Amino acid sequence: MNAEPAIRQHAISPQPGQKVVEARGLGLTFHTNDGPVQALSNVDLSVARGEFVSFIGPSGCGKTTFLRVIADLEQPTEGAISVNGMSPEETRRARAYGYVFQAAGLFPWRTIEKNVALPLEIMGYSRAERRERVARTLDLVNLTGFERKFPWQLSGGMQQRASIARALAFDADLLLMDEPFGALDEIVRDHLNEQLLQLWARTTKTICFVTHSIPEAVYLSTRIVVMSPRPGRVTDVIESPLPKERPLDIRETPEFLEVAHRVREGLRAGHADD
Repeated sequence: MNAEPAIRQHAISPQPGQKVVEARGLGLTFHTNDGPVQALSNVDLSVARGEFVSFIGPSGCGKTTFLRVIADLEQPTEGAISVNGMSPEETRRARAYGYVFQAAGLFPWRTIEKNVALPLEIMGYSRAERRERVARTLDLVNLTGFERKFPWQLSGGMQQRASIARALAFDADLLLMDEPFGALDEIVRDHLNEQLLQLWARTTKTICFVTHSIPEAVYLSTRIVVMSPRPGRVTDVIESPLPKERPLDIRETPEFLEVAHRVREGLRAGHADD
């Protein structure tokens, strides 16, 4: 049975300018055998529909934790958060976001098309609808022709593109990306950064993107959220003055370097406050 109509009934698409993510006074403390560990503290942040927001900060600063709170994979212990006007749990149940992890996480015994189709199978889409959506999303990430290959037959960059296609397959408005290109070499990473910007322009998704790379954050984002060492706090939110069309050589311009300098200063200030 095709469950798509029921899914669409619950998934709410935010209107232009509407807040997709709204966090107020958000905090999260993990309780471990060695005592409490405060991962996030007093995070206030809004993400509007269609934005590309990058989160950058030192290891352990709570970037991924915040992404996981949005996805209802972690629950905050303080403050409040809404996603598409709902609780994170309601958003997860409505399949209103796609999540791309640091590793591609493809099943080696399934072909690329069957890996991409997996969430559609779980959600009850018909065979015909699965075929159409898989073909469309593989085209979006330039993997048409690789449908019947297995993950081990693809490069690391191609595997990550397949992972992105899987997250896009059920057409969620929000895409959460946790350092998806961190393990790739610089040449491949640059190429995928270009492709991701093209994908964002074509789909108008809202993207929340975690990275350790200052150039990557500046190149991709409409806004960059700078976070402090643990407990993670927002120390700066930088609006990008760069145009939406961004060739790679924009990274050599004074405007790009000025934003990168401000990000670097924000990271230093966060350490100084620690």
